[in-house]
Amino acid sequence: MIISNDILENTCKGMIENILFCLSDASKGTIYRVGPMPALQAVRVTSGARSHGSEQIQWGLPVTSDYNFPGKSWEQYRDRPGHIKEALGWCVERQKSWTADNPYEDLRSVRKQLSGEIEDSHHMEPVLVRKADLYWDQVEFPKYPLDHEGKTIWRDSEYVVVAVIKIHFKLGAIKRGDHSTKIIKKLSQTLGTELLSLHIRETLSEAQEALSRQRLQSCNVLAHEMRNTLVKLGFIFSAVNAEIGFLREQWEAQLEKAFPEMVSKKMILARLSDLIRSHLPQLNGAGQAGELARELLNEQQQLASMPLMPHVGEKWVNNRIRPKWCWLLSEAHAWQEEGEEIMQLLDQLGKVIWIGMDKDLALRVDHLPPDLRTVWPRLAYIDFKADKMHVLEEIMHFLDHPALDIPHQQQTKKILTSLKALVEMIPELEERANRIIYSLKNGSSLEACGSP
Repeated sequence: MIISNDILENTCKGMIENILFCLSDASKGTIYRVGPMPALQAVRVTSGARSHGSEQIQWGLPVTSDYNFPGKSWEQYRDRPGHIKEALGWCVERQKSWTADNPYEDLRSVRKQLSGEIEDSHHMEPVLVRKADLYWDQVEFPKYPLDHEGKTIWRDSEYVVVAVIKIHFKLGAIKRGDHSTKIIKKLSQTLGTELLSLHIRETLSEAQEALSRQRLQSCNVLAHEMRNTLVKLGFIFSAVNAEIGFLREQWEAQLEKAFPEMVSKKMILARLSDLIRSHLPQLNGAGQAGELARELLNEQQQLASMPLMPHVGEKWVNNRIRPKWCWLLSEAHAWQEEGEEIMQLLDQLGKVIWIGMDKDLALRVDHLPPDLRTVWPRLAYIDFKADKMHVLEEIMHFLDHPALDIPHQQQTKKILTSLKALVEMIPELEERANRIIYSLKNGSSLEACGSP
């Protein structure tokens, strides 16, 4: 039976107190826990004896006893040829009480068999619990114990023994089947019911704790999977920003068309790349300078081809391009004559990157209708995030403008339409997952969490 040691001991003490209170001739009580099947380990739980001349009870186990923890297994205290016979073995195997009303003739007195000493009068009563009540949730009963001949015990019984009560009496104060033994039998039934109740309570408690752990584990797994899914779905926002980047690239192309004399990002980067190529042979392609120059050339070409947001492009220049140029100018000496021009180009590049957001310049793009001049740059320089869902509707409307003429216009609209459906699904997916996680964690229904 699943009962914590402290609760079991307190319950047994209460039972011993009741028996000693009811039976004035009783002097001492002991309760042994028996189980589980088939080992049937018998362990003394507690002992209580009346104090001389008072109703107080002194508690404590004998200093040395075979039944103190860890107790004795069924093979050790059952009836065996050539070994002493114990009253406990009788009570457990036959599920019947044993009364030693005449200690001089007690056939199962261990003390008498070992040392010839006479024990006091006592009565031992098995505490029985129905198998169906104890093992109700199991398809099959546990393996049955065996007697010394290898035969099963309890197979045909409705009960199992879960404990044994031993009550000591004054010499001659008890007889087999008398009123005292009947009281002990009745109280043993009460103890069996109480132990079963405690077992069920602790079993349910353990089951609830296990369920809570499983529920928490499920929540953690689900939350982890949900986070992974949302991270993976983050590509949708990147895809939308890539399409917006295409609109940004086309807007900058409109500026170049309207102002052909204007210095552009591509022009500056092309000049810087030409300067690298012009002196790269002097480095013989070796060493740190040659490697850095080729890396710088590659990064400048990437920047020229990518329609980055202005603040991202500015960081690219300040963190990746300018530091490499500064190192080459101070260490390689190949570009000393062009050093001033290079620094001016870098300063100019940092400003030109922002030119697409110049509202005054946009209003002077005369080959476009006034509404396109206003809407296009505003939409082209938006960093799309979950809180900017309305922007997609504006972009759809913008792509249907009759005066708009850009490559892949309808294809861009189809792509954004598909992405819009996915973007709109993410908040609903996240909310639904959070409700499921909450319901699992708290053991509530989805309806209680406001699930649709």
